[in-house]
Amino acid sequence: MKKILFCLIGLFIWMAGADSATVVATVNGNPITDSDVTARTELMTLQGNISATNRRTAFQNIVNDYVKLDYANGFGVKPTDNDADEELKKMNLGNINETMWSMARLAIKSDIAWGAVMSRTIVPTIKVSESDIKSERLDLIRERGLPLEMTLVRLINIPDDIAKKLTKPKNCDAAVKMAEDLGGAPQKFTAMQYELSTDIRDRIADLPLLTWSSRKEDSVLLVCDERKTNEYKGLDEIIKQNAIYRKAAFAADQQLKQLRRKAVIIINDDRYKL
Repeated sequence: MKKILFCLIGLFIWMAGADSATVVATVNGNPITDSDVTARTELMTLQGNISATNRRTAFQNIVNDYVKLDYANGFGVKPTDNDADEELKKMNLGNINETMWSMARLAIKSDIAWGAVMSRTIVPTIKVSESDIKSERLDLIRERGLPLEMTLVRLINIPDDIAKKLTKPKNCDAAVKMAEDLGGAPQKFTAMQYELSTDIRDRIADLPLLTWSSRKEDSVLLVCDERKTNEYKGLDEIIKQNAIYRKAAFAADQQLKQLRRKAVIIINDDRYKL
């Protein structure tokens, strides 16, 4: 009886192991098991990505990893496990199991490989215009602000008919006097742009110097002076690089979609149909 019981337990353990190792798909011959998808889903959850569609997203991410690595291999780019492990140690993922570590390693290797190939093939072809840089600058201003010391004039509780009488002043003092002559009580203050509230940054993001903003919530703003600080040095180059990165990221995403269409992807489990 004990012998039969042990056999049944062994059979159940074997069946559980076989199920977790079930190959649900292959990508250019690379197998993806059900346990791989589980591990990748758990990694995503560990990193705060909680969603009802995580399992499907995890599967698609694994597919992308193999597609990227196969493409990079054609350029002789082959990140090693050690390369990936060095990066993983910096991420402090905690005590994760072997399959989760393997999936994290796969993701890091594909990122390293993809980045290296894109820097060779796509980034050199990217051209950015002044409008691209301006758009990037505006996004940065709205999101965080720049290291600019700005002097502003603000008028609050200003009626619409009075706001319409405001004209372009010659300087800050002229702006203050104009507001006072119209019966207003202007506030003049100096602050770093990144210290301003999001609302104010948004309103002055593309506002030319010595130009009154549109009236909003019974108030108007005017930037009458700005001074670049030492922190500002090199910022234009960073803004340009960000614009290049955004364009390159979009082009890389289109490239990946094409590579996926060309890849030999065989799906054995209907849950993961693309």
